[in-house]
Amino acid sequence: MGAAAGGGSGAVVIHKAGMITYWLAEHPVIVGFRWSHAQSWGSTWYFLFSSISAYLVAALALHLFLRLAGRRRPLPLGPLPAVHSLSMVLVSAVIFLGTLLSSAAEIRDTRWFWLNRRTSRLTHPLQWLLCFPPGTRPSGRVFFWSYAFYLSRFLHLVRTFLLIARRRDGRSLSLPRLLFNHSILVCMSFLWLEFSQSLQVVAILSTTLAYVVVYGYRFWVGVGLPWGEAFPAVLGCCQALLMACNLLCHLGVLLLHFWRGGCNGIGAWVFNSVLNAALLLLFLRYNVKGRASRRSWEAMADDDCSVHRATTAREDPVKKAN
Repeated sequence: MGAAAGGGSGAVVIHKAGMITYWLAEHPVIVGFRWSHAQSWGSTWYFLFSSISAYLVAALALHLFLRLAGRRRPLPLGPLPAVHSLSMVLVSAVIFLGTLLSSAAEIRDTRWFWLNRRTSRLTHPLQWLLCFPPGTRPSGRVFFWSYAFYLSRFLHLVRTFLLIARRRDGRSLSLPRLLFNHSILVCMSFLWLEFSQSLQVVAILSTTLAYVVVYGYRFWVGVGLPWGEAFPAVLGCCQALLMACNLLCHLGVLLLHFWRGGCNGIGAWVFNSVLNAALLLLFLRYNVKGRASRRSWEAMADDDCSVHRATTAREDPVKKAN
């Protein structure tokens, strides 16, 4: 009886795992996806620039309106920040799992290698994760989830308005940096699809996993659950690991591009490398120069571009003395 029960529960687990795999990697919509300006919503350059322009205008208008209204206290947002954080956790978790299962399905269906059309060399799966062979088209499972990640970036933009409404002191909110970082990340995810950029699979996996941790922490704190102060140290370590992982992956793409016959979308990859270099400099600025305080971690939490800590700022005793 015990063995039969164990076998039955095992069959149920396998069935549920098969259903999850089907809906996240084998559904005809996912397998047959193709990035197209005519069929994919938000896939045109006009939409990209117009949506970012509308975002910038709306954010600046809200900021100026609150300043002119003379409101010194944060606006009461109720459960909206917690709902947004929970939404980001769920969306990021689905994209992470879908990308992971889809990558495994692509590896399985192509018998663990890809043929580089330029050099006629076989490409190992690890190389494919870092470097798409030249001629790769934005279609199939992986690019479906890349498209989902691109659309999720617009949900990220909502955080800008939440921060503006909650923090009226300009010294505690770097609005130009916030708007720039959020806008440039939307552009970057668009370029991943438009040019079939290499390295995007690893980038999507690492970023969505980071968002699950970050927004999960924000939701935890937002609803007032206990033990929230124990997490910032973990988030700081995750940020350092994510930065190191990105650096190693970018070096891997560079080596594969020159030694294995080229990587697809290398122009967009160069732009992405410049962005990651800027983020690395920002990280060093807040840590190596001795500014890794609770206030500095809260400031970095506005960027939404890496794992970070969002805790209550403490007043600098030196400034207080002055």
